[in-house]
Amino acid sequence: MKKIAVLGYGVVGSGVVELFYKNKAKIEKNTGAELDVKYILDLREFPGDPYEDKVVHDISVILNDPEVCYVAECMGGVNPAFQFVSSCLEAGKSVATSNKQLVAEKGDILLQLAKKNDCNFFFEASVGGAIPCIRPLHTCLAGNDISAVAGILNGTTNFILEKMFCDEMAFDDALKLAQELGYAERDPSADVDGADACRKVCILASLVFGKHVYPDSVYTKGIRDIALEDVQLAQTFGSAIKLIGSVKRLEDGRILPAVMPMVVPSDSLISHVDGVFNAVMVWGDGFDKTMFYGRGAGKLPTASAVLGDIIDAVKAAHTVTSHEWILADNTDFIADMDAFSAPRFYRTAACCADAAEQAAAALGLEVCKTAENGCIVSACDNKTAEAFAKALEEAGASVLAQIPVLAD
Repeated sequence: MKKIAVLGYGVVGSGVVELFYKNKAKIEKNTGAELDVKYILDLREFPGDPYEDKVVHDISVILNDPEVCYVAECMGGVNPAFQFVSSCLEAGKSVATSNKQLVAEKGDILLQLAKKNDCNFFFEASVGGAIPCIRPLHTCLAGNDISAVAGILNGTTNFILEKMFCDEMAFDDALKLAQELGYAERDPSADVDGADACRKVCILASLVFGKHVYPDSVYTKGIRDIALEDVQLAQTFGSAIKLIGSVKRLEDGRILPAVMPMVVPSDSLISHVDGVFNAVMVWGDGFDKTMFYGRGAGKLPTASAVLGDIIDAVKAAHTVTSHEWILADNTDFIADMDAFSAPRFYRTAACCADAAEQAAAALGLEVCKTAENGCIVSACDNKTAEAFAKALEEAGASVLAQIPVLAD
């Protein structure tokens, strides 16, 4: 019998144990192996818990037990998770993690350790919860040249923006509701300021383009500055505002990863993804584009992805080499936001149509849509976008907000 250890017995860790025992027979049939959870590592005691006898407090118990072949890391954060996962991989124990911060900051090192010790480091649960997107990228879609990935990678911000869109809530009121419902933490910074989505972009970009992308290389802007008036104007234009995480290969071969609020036209499937759901759109030469959609977080959805990785680890006789990227000794392959170009949405104080036409004519831009208090103009880089904003001001339409538009 092969044994599993679970590191961390919080929301996700307890979900892994619960789902494992609920579906134990099916999992064993799928893997062709007898399996059991032998240890649960946590600092706390859990009196009355049905699995309290499995709780240990010292990682060395797990590291020194040859029966433990597979580890589910559900602790979160980098320390001590990095040390524990590294030690497990060095001991030849495959690890499945839901820890997006760990993968984004240390994934390159951990993948090399797994390869060196002929085991696996899997992380399907780190992006999109129960949505299978990591595995398809390095298996089902592996025969394609993938040029871009973009989508809604954070359910909390998507819930907030939906409440602003559908219920005309101000940002602060929508955030408060998200906290009351348990969708947002007491300190919501990682969600609303974009750090959570940034880490997921790092993982997707590293996997798709083959070199490790660190969080400090990703332009990141959250949704704190999005006003109800922005959402309402976008609605007038038949669009929604979403926090979009993306990475795209440019014509010069560099990649441009970013996280920012974007105006998403209604003809894009992404504009219709509401609530705490996530969606990942992938563009490739063999299939044009495809989208993965589902619950991006939560106890059992995330546990489902962790167990999927454990099952793959049991089936794998050796390291899965398609599931890796190389260390990056520089960031020359990453472009900065000076290379970013997109249509632009502007919200103005008043009388925009004439001012927009006047400003656009001077800069060679096309006015795509106008309203009494705003407009959308054709694709331009950041320098031109700022010049257009200045020209609007000079034409008597003071700019209150500027947001890029997501274009296929």
